[in-house]
Amino acid sequence: MLEFALNASNAYSATVPLLRKALHSTRDHGIIDLCSGGGGPWLSLLIKLKANGQSVRVCLTDKYPNLKAFENAKAISEDISFHPESVDATKVPLELKGFRTMFTSFHHFSKGEAQTILRGSVNAGQGIGIFEITRRTPSTVGLMFVWALMPFLFAPFINPFRWSRLLWTYVIPLIPFVLLFDGIVSCFRTYRPRELEELIEELAGAGYQWETGECQSTSGLFPITYLTGYPPAGTCAGYEDTFDRTS
Repeated sequence: MLEFALNASNAYSATVPLLRKALHSTRDHGIIDLCSGGGGPWLSLLIKLKANGQSVRVCLTDKYPNLKAFENAKAISEDISFHPESVDATKVPLELKGFRTMFTSFHHFSKGEAQTILRGSVNAGQGIGIFEITRRTPSTVGLMFVWALMPFLFAPFINPFRWSRLLWTYVIPLIPFVLLFDGIVSCFRTYRPRELEELIEELAGAGYQWETGECQSTSGLFPITYLTGYPPAGTCAGYEDTFDRTS
């Protein structure tokens, strides 16, 4: 449901300029997506990223990889691959080279874990982008009640079709309830830009270019909190090997 909602609403379309800037600066065409869940927003984002002829490939990873969802995403887009083995965002294998991204997942990590994720990216010489549509504000919490209505509208149209999804949406509305609960808790856990700046203070001497802030989605509904960091131009390399070894 989350993957469908993110792609259908183009919630992260405003991150495209940020991603283009980072990829252009690092001359990196490979993306290692961490905590990918069901595939995240990449089906819609890739179309926008490639609109100007930019070559981009995405490797989906997760600590508990949803291989069926990854295979479905790969079948739809030839620019998507996946790593079939478990990948802990705090301990990314060095052989996975490419610009690292995290969508709607960074808030799951404590401050210490979050710093470990950022430090790991720097130690590996890879860029990283953190993007969240949740925010610790009354307006965004209120949006979660609207967000929870999406299953009632779209449950029959999500592929692959499952009768169980209709059961847990219309007969026993467990999916909308879980979506609402998860959304509200995520809002309260999401780091604000000032808190993201605090996380990178110890990395200030690494020579990385860091940028934090908030931008508005094209729909105007979702305020996106972001953090990007990457080394000097052209120092990220070797991503080709990553995609040769993934599915």
